[in-house]
Amino acid sequence: MSGANRGQGSAASDYHNQENMLSRLRGSIKPRAVGAGGATGADNLENLPPKQAAAATTRTVLGALQNNQRSKAQTQRGSKQDSSQPLSCKNEDFGKTCNEKPTSKQPAFQIHVDEPDGATTKTQRQPVVNAVKSKSISEDSPLAIDNAMARLRQPLATIDIPSAMDVSFDSPMDMSVIEGEEKLVSVNEVPEYAAEIHTYLREMEVKSRPKAGYMKKQPDITNCMRAILVDWLVEVGEEYKLQNETLYLAVNYIDRFLSSMSVLRGKLQLVGTAAMLLASKFEEIYPPEVAEFVYITDDTYTKKQVLRMEHLVLKVLSFDLAAPTIHQFLTQYFLQLSVNKKVESLAMYFGELSLVDSDPFLKYLPSHTAAAAYTLANYTVTGASWPKALIEMTGYSLEDLMPCIEDLHRTYLNVAQHAQQSVKEKYKGAKYHEVSLIEAPSKLQLN
Repeated sequence: MSGANRGQGSAASDYHNQENMLSRLRGSIKPRAVGAGGATGADNLENLPPKQAAAATTRTVLGALQNNQRSKAQTQRGSKQDSSQPLSCKNEDFGKTCNEKPTSKQPAFQIHVDEPDGATTKTQRQPVVNAVKSKSISEDSPLAIDNAMARLRQPLATIDIPSAMDVSFDSPMDMSVIEGEEKLVSVNEVPEYAAEIHTYLREMEVKSRPKAGYMKKQPDITNCMRAILVDWLVEVGEEYKLQNETLYLAVNYIDRFLSSMSVLRGKLQLVGTAAMLLASKFEEIYPPEVAEFVYITDDTYTKKQVLRMEHLVLKVLSFDLAAPTIHQFLTQYFLQLSVNKKVESLAMYFGELSLVDSDPFLKYLPSHTAAAAYTLANYTVTGASWPKALIEMTGYSLEDLMPCIEDLHRTYLNVAQHAQQSVKEKYKGAKYHEVSLIEAPSKLQLN
């Protein structure tokens, strides 16, 4: 009987050992499967609301927001598992303890600064070495410490300063004192390269020039529709605080595109929106998002349509976006021969007025229109004419500019009766010295 009991006890103990072994294996395998990414798709969506779960399974929309939502749900699920069961170990994490919980949430990105080799060991070993040295000194001679302290307490040696070196507070090398405000330096003010830049711009304006009579070949749009589009783009530029150069570039892209492509009137605003988007990307530091341009069209077009039109405009323009504009030439003229701010603003006003009407002004080059705007603005404010310094710089004589000056003057006289008033409203502000309120001269008497 005793032998039988022993046999039964050993069999029972073996059975319990097997059960313990199986339970250990199950306990080690289950967390490993979850940690290694073996969870099913339903587990990944367990913390999502029903709508988000359905959207995540279909994945019809790809975007940063949806991915962020899924990652947040997974991190929340991971934090719940941390509180209920120990973390599982991956193959590369055998050196780390599995049950150890992170003390704080780690940031998504960290910048690691590499230290030179042995820097950490030196810093750790330095106190130990100092302690050993002090111990040895104290064992050899107790007076050595006092001598060392005495040497440390000795004053520093005086530095002989040459008499020629001025170290007073009023020294010109003293950067702590700045007298007055620093003068702002314009990036366009490069006199040593001004002539070469002007020559290059004059060459490029011919290459990037739209066709003057392209509107005759358009079957469905007119000059009036183009004027409405440009007037709307002026409002867009003011709404989003865009640079004036952005508006000039957008109009140049539109005219060059329409010179090569026939466009229906229903898609003309889409062309203008894509051109403004491209000009913003080219010129602005922080261009508006595509969704903003979709919004300003009152959702007439979708984001996909705007991006497709942007691609088409780029292909038609052969990705040549650096086009000289009236704004660039006016800036060069102002740097060559400075005038008061009111003349500058009035010349800019005339330049934007020429953008609206393509019929008389598209036949002139940007440098020609800029010179005419400069002359008319200078005459309106100061009574002066086209200066000799700019004649030498540009090669344009007053006789060459008179046809464009007369067209600008005619537009200036009739601006109150024009159907589009965005440019006039823009230049009514104090930013532009209210130049659109200046009365136009009835006659021109230029010498």
